[in-house]
Amino acid sequence: MAKDMKPRSRVVTDGIERAAARGMLRAVGMGDEDWEKPQIGVASSWNEVTPCNLSLDRLADAAKEGVHAAKGYPLEFGTISVSDGISMGHEGMHFSLVSREVIADSVETVMQAERLDGSVLLAGCDKSLPGMLMAAARLDLASVFLYAGTIAPGWVKLTDGTEKEVTIIDAFEAVGACKAGTMSLEDLDRIERAICPGEGACGGMYTANTMACAAEAMGMSLPGSASPPSADRRRDNWAHRSG
Repeated sequence: MAKDMKPRSRVVTDGIERAAARGMLRAVGMGDEDWEKPQIGVASSWNEVTPCNLSLDRLADAAKEGVHAAKGYPLEFGTISVSDGISMGHEGMHFSLVSREVIADSVETVMQAERLDGSVLLAGCDKSLPGMLMAAARLDLASVFLYAGTIAPGWVKLTDGTEKEVTIIDAFEAVGACKAGTMSLEDLDRIERAICPGEGACGGMYTANTMACAAEAMGMSLPGSASPPSADRRRDNWAHRSG
């Protein structure tokens, strides 16, 4: 007996009793030819709060194209994400770890309420990666995770003529050096302006990059997908393949 590719969503699409549900799904783009397709949730933590998540809208679009190509029907929804790099060092830090639970809870809630058959999960920040993976574990459905990717290093020229690559780690160290009197305010300012040249997660072995590697090692992400930087357009291919 062939395996049913719609183990959950038939309760939403099949039978005369589901006329209202089908009517709502028609409004978001589904049609008669789609009722036999598995419905795949594409969960993204895209936002403009931090550069970590800026590429996720583009990657979600590519993932949806991949779902369509695989004869499924993608339904995208969003969840929150908190930037550890911005929320640390003040009262906001009390909400960072909490956000992981909110992400897991919210993704699980949508997947369960809508009876979606599988998921593609996209995230780019420290707490959103484990939050997405926790949701996948709770749901125990066919799921693939895709990391947004790390940020590229910046390039700075200091007042003494020294030129070098810099990341957010250099900013943390520069603050200490400036307070210790071993670095000028001007050099600190130059480093600040150079550390984040575009989209992507913090350029260090922090939670986002380490969790991306762990997710790939566990088989939750496609092999090789953790490594390319966020701006690398190979990520669009990984997103399509994840779908």
